[in-house]
Amino acid sequence: MTRTRDIAITRGVSPGIARCELTYLAREPIDYERAVEQHAAYERLLEELGLRVDRIEADAALPDCCFVEDAAIVLDDVAVITRMGAPSRRGETAAVASALERHRPLVRLPEPARIDGGDVLVLGRRIFVGLSNRTDTAGISALAAAVRPHGCAVVPVRMHDCLHLKTAVTAAGPRLLLVNPAWVDPEPWRDFDTIEVAPGEPGAANVLEAGGVVIAAAGFPRTADRLRARGLDVRTVDVSEFQKAEGGVTCKSLLLRVAPGSAAE
Repeated sequence: MTRTRDIAITRGVSPGIARCELTYLAREPIDYERAVEQHAAYERLLEELGLRVDRIEADAALPDCCFVEDAAIVLDDVAVITRMGAPSRRGETAAVASALERHRPLVRLPEPARIDGGDVLVLGRRIFVGLSNRTDTAGISALAAAVRPHGCAVVPVRMHDCLHLKTAVTAAGPRLLLVNPAWVDPEPWRDFDTIEVAPGEPGAANVLEAGGVVIAAAGFPRTADRLRARGLDVRTVDVSEFQKAEGGVTCKSLLLRVAPGSAAE
């Protein structure tokens, strides 16, 4: 059996993060130094879980650059470079593409596609894509065309009242999803086991599977208890400064698997 290694691509926090794009939240002050500390703790946790962290330097001209998830969709045999919905963020993709091209062939989505990686939930060969303020039908169609040769099918998902699909639903385990049903159409998840976020914790649905555990944002204790009740190992991290920028735990890394001894290693 070929052993594999998990890699997390991250990017430093921009000194300009206070100028981040916002859709649903009112702007409030972001403590840059605290955000840097929180991001470093997030990266340390990934390393403690056995992942190699490949870090891209921050760019002061790109306030949202630490949210690398939106720049690409990583599959087993290809990485799709997105054309992000906010024009101010499109400059983020170049550095992410450079980091990914060591690990995967790249496909770039053309104009007029608009799509953020945060709207894309990959579950096996089915790729669920939320239609949001950042992702449009042209983006969904372009992604479907890009992944079809790789044996994947795209499933559009209706959602509302939140920035990205993965604000409302994420994978917590094999065929196990954590869902806020108030923000996303429940129909696409009929074939999956689901856990609903706890009452009063609508933002808790964004979790990250990594290194055999579930990484969750601190501040949602009842939802974390629901995950633990299913036998999951839950580790919490403080991402409070990033939540002010409409970010969460999935937003700050791109996870991929490579074979040890490959050129990427």
